[in-house]
Amino acid sequence: MVQYRRMTIDDVQAVHKIELATFPTPWTLDSFYYEMTENQYAHYLVAEDEKGEIIGFCGIWLVIDAAQITNVAVLQSVRGQGIGETLMREAMRVAKEANMDVMSLEVRVTNTVAQNLYRKLGFQDGGLRKGYYTDNQEDALVMWVNL
Repeated sequence: MVQYRRMTIDDVQAVHKIELATFPTPWTLDSFYYEMTENQYAHYLVAEDEKGEIIGFCGIWLVIDAAQITNVAVLQSVRGQGIGETLMREAMRVAKEANMDVMSLEVRVTNTVAQNLYRKLGFQDGGLRKGYYTDNQEDALVMWVNL
């Protein structure tokens, strides 16, 4: 059974391993430590399996009345089991509880699997950020949802 909870500083190493395995231009370990210790707007969630191992995470910045998803990742070996969806639903719940009005994110224009998930959760297309991704200059689709 998968458990979902707020990330702690003790989870940073495990989360960073997932980040490294998932993204072509991953955040640094220091970036995650900064998010956990310095960024007053950051709120991170983790998914852990029955053995207590971190298998996914989701980062959110809660600023004034808008929530921004910073990153969402699930280990390749457990994808397709609804973990990413539940992490996103939890992020939306946290944002609503913090009185956020909207939530937004950027997603690669080629990542249709993620886009389909976000649309399932009520996200709408909001525009393109040209050359957003530094590894290949791929455009990002901005998506948003009213909370």
